[in-house]
Amino acid sequence: MAHREGHIGAGMESGMRETYERFDELINALDQEIVTTRVFNAPRERVWEAWTDPDRIGKWWGPNGFTTTTHEMDVRPGGVWRFIMHGPDGVDYPNRISYKDVVKPERLVYLHDADDDTPDNPQWFVTTVTFDVEGGKTRLTMRARFPNRAAREAVVGYAIEGAKQTLGRLAEYLIHE
Repeated sequence: MAHREGHIGAGMESGMRETYERFDELINALDQEIVTTRVFNAPRERVWEAWTDPDRIGKWWGPNGFTTTTHEMDVRPGGVWRFIMHGPDGVDYPNRISYKDVVKPERLVYLHDADDDTPDNPQWFVTTVTFDVEGGKTRLTMRARFPNRAAREAVVGYAIEGAKQTLGRLAEYLIHE
């Protein structure tokens, strides 16, 4: 009993509570994210340029069957990339990426939305893209974080496959560029 009381007095109870709270935060974060990773047989600088050059990105961005028209692209903190993804079904999808952090050629952090400024627009998420060197190749990781679990669940059915296809198109582009 004295041993138990000693642990409680030393802060074990509050420490365990904090540990469980951090664990809950981690689980909730996982429920709000979609993470996609791919290794490209290309140097990091080349992958970075394909991702940040308005003339290049339109040649591969989007899932299979989509085309992309860029209206403006300013890759810097506070800059914006406005584009329309044209679906194979003839539907146009306006998009806006607002850059929050740009560390060339290592990382991009941006807010991605449907280019709709209505206050209750649920179609937004924050993405962090990292470009890591891995033996002469580039490991690209996209981590999309949604505002809550429901927002992630609303898109997860097509977003994971769409991200895989988009990175597949980038791999093809890098081979043939």
